[in-house]
Amino acid sequence: MFSTSLPGGTWTLGDLTVTRFGYGAMQLAGPGVMGPPADHDSALAVLREVLDLGITHIDTSDAYGPRVTNQLIREALHPYPESLHIVTKVGAKRDQQGGWPTAREPEDLRRSVQENLESLGIEVLDLVNLRLGDAQGPQPGSLAKSFETLVDLQQQGLIRHLGVSNATAEQVAEAQAIAPIVCVQNMYNLAYRQDDELIDALAEESVAYVPFFPLGGFSPLQSSALSTVASRLDATPTSVALAWLLQRSPNILLISGTSSATHLRENVVGAGLSLSDEDLAELDKIGR
Repeated sequence: MFSTSLPGGTWTLGDLTVTRFGYGAMQLAGPGVMGPPADHDSALAVLREVLDLGITHIDTSDAYGPRVTNQLIREALHPYPESLHIVTKVGAKRDQQGGWPTAREPEDLRRSVQENLESLGIEVLDLVNLRLGDAQGPQPGSLAKSFETLVDLQQQGLIRHLGVSNATAEQVAEAQAIAPIVCVQNMYNLAYRQDDELIDALAEESVAYVPFFPLGGFSPLQSSALSTVASRLDATPTSVALAWLLQRSPNILLISGTSSATHLRENVVGAGLSLSDEDLAELDKIGR
């Protein structure tokens, strides 16, 4: 099923047309993004609701679980409709303590790409983001060796398009000097605005920007201005925060995650909220 009635319409990632309102699958795994979900059937129901709503962009990683979310996606949705595009990321793995140690050596990346292909049950990955930095955020340093490995896998026909995640502006530019990228996936929301200049620059280049933790991360956004605007519009703070992202720039794609089909539907409706210039001006002060 394909729909253009979702909030924000569509965006083109290379030759892939996706809905700007997408779905992030990380929360389908167990606590701490480790192990199976508490309710297996509910997890499958959320993924099927994604298709029923016309969402054509799912974000995942073989590190979630690990392998849990990819296996759930395959169980719920395979064989995949042509309109659905699954985006994954490589560059980190999981340890027994639930940490996210880096895994960006060439052999790590080749193995991770192969594992994503196997767990999703496909022969080509639509889009692979190279995860940089660490749990504290982007860190300076060259990405050349890691990114060139992914370019080689792309040339072998295992990957269609490339992106970077948790990256500095300098790393984005370095990647673009090596090969085209179609998206940047970094932390960004109403209260965390470090990438404002990068978003605008990418928009001019028709490169998508995909904010993770669009609602503040593991601690929800807390702001009196957000609550005031939400109250004035008789809406939830979540709805306002999602709607603000879609109106912030046309190249922003949402991958808000949830393990509830009901919550997913609420997010879709909320993201379609129309914010006035007055609302936007008030909200714009939060992260400044």
